Amino acid sequence: MVAAAQAGEAPKIGPHVGAERAEYTYITLRDLMTLAYGVKPYQVSGPAWLASQRFDIVAKFPDGAVKDDAPKMLQALLEDRFGLAVHRSSAEHPVLAPIVGRGGPKLKESGIPSPIDEAAPLKPGEITMDTADGPTRMTLGKDGSGTVNMRSRGLVTFRTDPATRTMHLDAKMITMAGVADMLTQFSQMMGGSALQFVDRTGLGGHYEIALDFSQSDRANMARAMGLDTPGATGGSVSAGTASDPAGMSLLEAVQTVGLKLEQREAVVEQIVVDRVEKTPTGN
Repeated sequence: MVAAAQAGEAPKIGPHVGAERAEYTYITLRDLMTLAYGVKPYQVSGPAWLASQRFDIVAKFPDGAVKDDAPKMLQALLEDRFGLAVHRSSAEHPVLAPIVGRGGPKLKESGIPSPIDEAAPLKPGEITMDTADGPTRMTLGKDGSGTVNMRSRGLVTFRTDPATRTMHLDAKMITMAGVADMLTQFSQMMGGSALQFVDRTGLGGHYEIALDFSQSDRANMARAMGLDTPGATGGSVSAGTASDPAGMSLLEAVQTVGLKLEQREAVVEQIVVDRVEKTPTGN
């Protein structure tokens, strides 16, 4: 898939829901559940393999069904083919909350992004994915850079420097909720236990923001919260948290734009898996 993207081709991965059929390619059961129930990955509680074992699903819509019916139909498919049974619950979840720093935000306001034209053809190297927040388009470059169009939440470009193990994020027309989602997604991409970021800035509108930080810093922050080390207890995340000396920590990077990260416990709705089969029933 990476080779195809670097060659300028669009690897067909993730969810693709059209007018008459739905395709979910190389996708985990956890991600299928986020689409079916309209939640974030951290809101799914179940066996660890939900986030690692991948499946391909191709389904034709029944007569009279429309694209907006896809989540409910996906729920029915998971119940029928995987024997999925769930219940909803609420539980406290450790999060990192971006808040406004003591000196106030240092952000440049920008305009509102244009909606994605779903009918427009994909550009070379571009892929489109349906998410719980609507369609997202991503372009991957040969050098490890990329662009993510998150619709009303903003436009993000990123690039990595393997020599220094640093990542640069440049967001335009982004909301603070979009910033939190962006940090969460890149935390997941960098491996280990995903950190969940929840906006608590109270800032409305759209902004421009650029961040440079060490890729290994995410792991250090996770350990400080007790997420990576079995039996560890959560601790406060401070500017003194150890980070890769080759780059700025994420905490320091956020402070350059007048924000700071605060460790909190947030009550989060959970989709709890009661029963699920690893192997779906046959076609």
